[in-house]
Amino acid sequence: MRVSILGAGAIAYGAAAYLAQAGHDPMLWSPSGERTKELAAGTPLTATNAVDGTFTPRIAQSCSEAVETADAVMIALPGYGHKHVFDAAAPHIREGQPIIISSHASFGALYLSKLLAARGVRAPIIVWGTTVTTGRQKSPTEVFVATVRQKVDLATVPQSAIEEGHALCTALFGDRFVKRDGLLAIALSNLNPQNHLAIALLNLTRMERGETWGQGENVTPTVGRLIEALDEERLAIAKTFGLSVRTVKEHFSLSFHVPMGSVSDMNQEMHRQGRGGFGPTTVNSRYVLEDVPFGLAPTALLGRMVGTPATLHEAGITLFSAAYGRDLTRDNDLLPALDLGNHTLEQLQSLCHSGF
Repeated sequence: MRVSILGAGAIAYGAAAYLAQAGHDPMLWSPSGERTKELAAGTPLTATNAVDGTFTPRIAQSCSEAVETADAVMIALPGYGHKHVFDAAAPHIREGQPIIISSHASFGALYLSKLLAARGVRAPIIVWGTTVTTGRQKSPTEVFVATVRQKVDLATVPQSAIEEGHALCTALFGDRFVKRDGLLAIALSNLNPQNHLAIALLNLTRMERGETWGQGENVTPTVGRLIEALDEERLAIAKTFGLSVRTVKEHFSLSFHVPMGSVSDMNQEMHRQGRGGFGPTTVNSRYVLEDVPFGLAPTALLGRMVGTPATLHEAGITLFSAAYGRDLTRDNDLLPALDLGNHTLEQLQSLCHSGF
């Protein structure tokens, strides 16, 4: 299949390498045009570790070229780039053309649904609770794929497209997708924001000083307990909605192939195996600049809507905003465009089920 990936970071490169290795035909589009210059000039993409090989993905010169030539479109970039890419892609998406959001953030699927509805276009929007691959971009032509996750939660907007969405993702990325009960379940399934809150907050000076530090190694028992407490808040909100979502312990075990245990124990085992990764070396990290406005803020909003306040999530937002000297929730450009704060719970549930 021809799959156009809108994004050009580690997740986009990892997805392109995985798809090419599986016999598909990926195309990359860089919103800035900068990251893919060397690939466009003919240098191959080299992937190492969990995906290993040299590949030659096609490179799009425009968003319209990427979307219009694709059997399926995949959004793969940080949450703070989603609205820009949705705005660029929506005018070119055709009736029935599937769009995968890897991974979904801040009800972006509803924003895209709203853009498509304004054109009278219906297309299945497939949302993932996390990414298929993890890793880091070593250069404009190299990606280190740390792991390929065993299980990834999936839902669709509209919810009636779930079988179609599941079949497509399985054809592209293999039998690893777990069907969840709609967009709300996925909105409460991305564990990166809560995990990164604890990791970044309790290692913030390491980030600020630009130190090289092992992430798994530094998920100590203290950090692990905070992650587990944050997880309890998320699970409580999901329970109020009557939704089944993965626990943080299941997430670490399934994503990183370690035996179930405490969050700290699993991270220490990842470190012992050489798969614990490294933490951010700058405060200008997506662990804060993406995950606070686009991850923590939506979870906190849902907690307030159902009367199950996420106290630790709210505290994390406040603490990071104080440390960074600005209200980080204002960086979220999706929630204001949807005005979800002025929707009733029933209206939100209806939108998550059917879209606009």
